[in-house]
Amino acid sequence: MLRLLLLQALASCLWLGNSEVVKSFAECPQFFYAQTTPNDVLHPGKPVWICQRYSNSHHYATLYDKERRIPVYSAYIYQPGPAKRPHAWWFVEPLLISDNNLKEMERESVLIEQHKFTLEQIKESQAVLDDYEQMTGLDRGHLSSNNHMNSGESKMATFTLTNIVPQNSTLNHGAWKDYENKTMAQKTQGCTTTYVITGAVPGNTKVASGRINRPSHIWSAACCLVGTNPTRAWGVIAENDKNEVENLKLGELEERLTELYDGRTVTLFSNTCPR
Repeated sequence: MLRLLLLQALASCLWLGNSEVVKSFAECPQFFYAQTTPNDVLHPGKPVWICQRYSNSHHYATLYDKERRIPVYSAYIYQPGPAKRPHAWWFVEPLLISDNNLKEMERESVLIEQHKFTLEQIKESQAVLDDYEQMTGLDRGHLSSNNHMNSGESKMATFTLTNIVPQNSTLNHGAWKDYENKTMAQKTQGCTTTYVITGAVPGNTKVASGRINRPSHIWSAACCLVGTNPTRAWGVIAENDKNEVENLKLGELEERLTELYDGRTVTLFSNTCPR
């Protein structure tokens, strides 16, 4: 009995010590409507649940694939605001590297110079800046969109490589940008709160010397609440080598993702969001 109690106490300490990179989104359920996450069909072989923390606050949630070194999806609340796009710093996630007490995203240079990590230690678990600098025709494509955040801190928090996938440059600056900036503004008219989940379907090719998966598709889904009632929902999907975005109903997007995930049924939101 004593040994069992000690093991339970140790497990509790480990849980508290890694409160931002956890086994579920229990630390940041507010980014999911009705605290309902997508089902586990989307889970990769080596998943990590990240409550994205910057400046002592959580700003969105990300399911990350340590093996492919890309996020599976990021979930957030659509709150565009007047704050300007931040400077060009990019962060990585310290708690993906090893056991440590660094609970917030941080720059590679700070981790190396101040906290004595090596670049190789960082590269073992996630993408680094050099990976994306090697790419041609591909951008650092945000899943949680900088333009959908309302404060400087929230915008800055989207500039972490755990929120980034290799996205076709033409798509990123073309049809996808139009969806993020124009279509979302139109569709969310009258919504009190809009919950968003944006993700990437892993592809069959790798970039950056084989370190980073290049997604085959980029997708996004939204559920609009008027007051506390979900009144409408929608989705989009884009092939990651074409400058086209297909507008869909939420149910249609889930059906498309089900096909792309080998026929395993994908659900993204609570059943109360209209399909």
